[in-house]
Amino acid sequence: MSDRTSEDWSFISVFDGQGGARRESASEYDHVTDEVCWAHLQRTSASAERWLAQERGIPLLVRQALTAEETRPRCTSLEGGLLLILRGVNLNPDSDPEDMVSIRIWTDGRQLLTVWLRRLLAVSDIDELLDHGRGPKNVGEFLALLADRLAARMEPVIAEIDDRIDALEDEVLESYSPEMRERLATVRRQAILLRRYFAPQREALQRLAGEQEAAPWLDQRERHLLRESADRITRYVEDLDAGRERASVVHDQLANHISDEMNRGMYILSVIAAVFLPLGFVTGLLGINVGGMPGVDSSWAFVAVCVLLAVLAGLEIWLLRRLKWL
Repeated sequence: MSDRTSEDWSFISVFDGQGGARRESASEYDHVTDEVCWAHLQRTSASAERWLAQERGIPLLVRQALTAEETRPRCTSLEGGLLLILRGVNLNPDSDPEDMVSIRIWTDGRQLLTVWLRRLLAVSDIDELLDHGRGPKNVGEFLALLADRLAARMEPVIAEIDDRIDALEDEVLESYSPEMRERLATVRRQAILLRRYFAPQREALQRLAGEQEAAPWLDQRERHLLRESADRITRYVEDLDAGRERASVVHDQLANHISDEMNRGMYILSVIAAVFLPLGFVTGLLGINVGGMPGVDSSWAFVAVCVLLAVLAGLEIWLLRRLKWL
């Protein structure tokens, strides 16, 4: 199983009821009666599309939901089975975690169909467990294990977001740099995008665990495990909400820093203008081209004017300090 490539990672397996599975051909999906038959298909694969189109046991509405372009987490009873759409953080190479990967599931308690577009490591975990005979024995255990693995891979991402916000909170108290705004915008965007899918996923798992009619083949232990996964995601949602609030506080502090710097700059310019305004008035007055200007014929008049301006500037600075404007 482990030699499958990410470009064509589709298969059909039959659970042996003991934690293992065996590979079967596509034609076996409808004919397995006493064991769980799991078909895991890539949505963009031509062979998978043909198989879905020809498979009579899959209702049209289910096929449309499984191959839809855009999905969001939900749990719906449909055509005598259960349609479950979940998402996991994207931990594929060169990918952003908030670009969450969907897994579309349809089951009637025996047949199990999952459709994927991008590889999801939580499914890889289950496949590896089946390889070693330690995987799920039925559909209920499969769903409980899948929900658990999805939640487990969310936790490091949430912890990283918290750590980044902690670092920004410490930095903003000591200094300010323009790149902090970009880092803050990035972490806020990640928190918003993750919460967009975490919240409906929590509701989908809660509904799956709580509705006896939707999935009568789930036993109490499996429902308990699903509720535990839903509770973990609830905590993640709360952590994301708290992180967004903390990021807003950091944003306000950054805005205050920027405003203080602008105000200080405007204040310095105002002081400079206040000092040079009387000096400019004096030099402008001495520059008028009319008769009777004192010192026109004197060789020491320029020096006297410079000394006068220096004394006047000194008096202005003394007055500004006396008024506590400097």
